[in-house]
Amino acid sequence: MLDFEVNDMTCGHCVAAITKAVQAASPGAVVNIDLSRHRVQVDGASDPDAIIAAIRDAGYSPSHQS
Repeated sequence: MLDFEVNDMTCGHCVAAITKAVQAASPGAVVNIDLSRHRVQVDGASDPDAIIAAIRDAGYSPSHQS
């Protein structure tokens, strides 16, 4: 599972945009988002760089968490 912090994710629209971007970059990935903690967890994707790029392209600033 990949874990990202996205501090500029602030609302339901952000959640939907990030979910859509991640699933476009990694079809079949399961995206779990905790808006209050600014956390995005992605299960089923193996390339964190591709997920980071997708979230950035959607207009957000992710950081990969270990």
